[in-house]
Amino acid sequence: MDTLFYDGQCPLCMKEIRLLRRIGDDHLRLIDVHGLQDSEVWPGIPHEHLLQRLHLLDDEGIYRTGLQATVQTWRHTPFGFLFRLMLIPGIRTLAEGAYNRWAERRYCRRYGCAIVPGSH
Repeated sequence: MDTLFYDGQCPLCMKEIRLLRRIGDDHLRLIDVHGLQDSEVWPGIPHEHLLQRLHLLDDEGIYRTGLQATVQTWRHTPFGFLFRLMLIPGIRTLAEGAYNRWAERRYCRRYGCAIVPGSH
């Protein structure tokens, strides 16, 4: 089962989460970072990193972040094939750049601009 860690205080993120809950399959667990109590759920990943970018822990124990986490998450819906298009070379470069710019701006507006080095 894949586990997606999301920012439950982000209005846009919550719109996406509500949609995923409606159309996603039973193999995706959704966890609000703000509700995490047990550090074993996210071993070695600082709370700030989880808030800066989407993080997905796949069923093999591998973390995916940002665009890769988004694509993997949407594979649990009927629209996964559309999101996989973002991984095509060229498109991926543009999509990752757009995601990273959006994520940094969102984090700065919400929590201040102390982007943690190496978090993307």
